[in-house]
Amino acid sequence: MYFENLAAALTMDGHGLFVWPAYFIAVLVIVTILIRPWRRQRKFLRLKSAELKRQQGGPSSIEEVI
Repeated sequence: MYFENLAAALTMDGHGLFVWPAYFIAVLVIVTILIRPWRRQRKFLRLKSAELKRQQGGPSSIEEVI
């Protein structure tokens, strides 16, 4: 193993201050890229379902569906 202990791995010979925030930001961006379309699709499907129910004589407002 390259580092002797966990503290050495976290500090990375003084470079940890730059490396770990970069990893954190990268993970945050990737999670955002994965979650936003999924949430947008859920909202779209919920609105379309409410619209379809309204057209078929179901509940008249979106709040009743949510």
